[in-house]
Amino acid sequence: MAEPTNTPIPPSTPVPASTPRSSSPAPPTPSLTSNAATTTVSLPSAPPGAAPRRPIVLHIGDPIKYNPATYAEFSQAFEVVRPSAEERERSEFIRALKERRWGDFSAIFRPFWGTGGEMGQWDAELIGLLPDSVKVFASAGAGFDWADTKLLGEKGIIYCNSGLAAAEAVADFAVAMIISTFRHLPWCMTAATFTPPSPHAADLSAAEAFQTCHARATAVSHNPRGHVLGLIGFGNIGQQIAAKMGNPAFGMRIAYHDMVRKPAEIETALHAQYHPTLTGLLQTADCVVLCTPASPDGQPLITASALAAFRRGARFVNVARGSLVDEDALADALEAGVLSAAALDVHAREPRVNPRLVRMATRLDSPDGPPPPGAGRVMLTCHNAGGTVETHAGFEELSMRNIMGVLKGEGPVTPVNLEFLRVDGKA
Repeated sequence: MAEPTNTPIPPSTPVPASTPRSSSPAPPTPSLTSNAATTTVSLPSAPPGAAPRRPIVLHIGDPIKYNPATYAEFSQAFEVVRPSAEERERSEFIRALKERRWGDFSAIFRPFWGTGGEMGQWDAELIGLLPDSVKVFASAGAGFDWADTKLLGEKGIIYCNSGLAAAEAVADFAVAMIISTFRHLPWCMTAATFTPPSPHAADLSAAEAFQTCHARATAVSHNPRGHVLGLIGFGNIGQQIAAKMGNPAFGMRIAYHDMVRKPAEIETALHAQYHPTLTGLLQTADCVVLCTPASPDGQPLITASALAAFRRGARFVNVARGSLVDEDALADALEAGVLSAAALDVHAREPRVNPRLVRMATRLDSPDGPPPPGAGRVMLTCHNAGGTVETHAGFEELSMRNIMGVLKGEGPVTPVNLEFLRVDGKA
């Protein structure tokens, strides 16, 4: 398949206007070919008689790959400086900021999720070294737990994520994971491809693995239709999941919890019921999907106490952030039968996956006696939910559009920290 050029956000299941997951004001869902004006930031003017200044953009990570036409416009408007991989290592990056090696740059541009993060956490140490000229930080990806967006805002820097570009891909992946929790797909797939490690060490033969799953999976599998799907986070991704799973094809009943209740027209269009508390949602849902990029206090949302509020036999899906889940508490809930199945695309200690959950994903039922707790009922993937060509093209495009919007005074497209923003020292 040819790689797209100047790819806008891919067409998706029609949903109403939505907001990036934050407590910032909710702009309409934009097209990547136009900018929604939400705030205006003025740059200092050049001295009288001097040539107009081109703002400097610090490009961290790999070169542009998918959107050369937009990049041509971008690089004509701004002086783009791209530090080497060595300069992006934290110690050298800090040294460069102290030396003002890249001058008074106006924006930070990270168009790819896999590169540009070599300096690690954007905390007070890094943010405090940024020049006062920085007005916007635009990055690939939906999550932003690696950047202190509150501190960025207090320094006058708008942080923009790219969750809008990933929404379609993540929602599609979530659909597959939801179905997996109802139909126990890991068990079915592992049993069909099972190969005993040796003739003498195996508890099961290949035939026994196949026949045991065939006989037993039916008793614990269900159709999603009519069950309550509880969404933690109801931004772009949550609303697309609701549109896909609540439509006549799957017929699930939609419930959600978010920091801010969505407008009535969104709830009506998606037949979504709002729960003001997380506990209330967990007590109602047959399957819970975590699809918010951050928690309000930076702490895990799915803890032992939260898991105790789940309906017995409920299911859990995480397409958000691994750090939002206490994975050992999740394993405890699966072993105790509080949860019947789970699916995780993200993990707390990536690229390492919790070994207890790995055992649950790969261990099969014995043909004699009850199955091991949680055996074969956990789907684990490698942070793949947003990983499509269309998503990465959208990351590039949206990051450039955010920077162009802010630095040209038209406003950001997908800001997430406007509530913390200070301009010229004022709220």
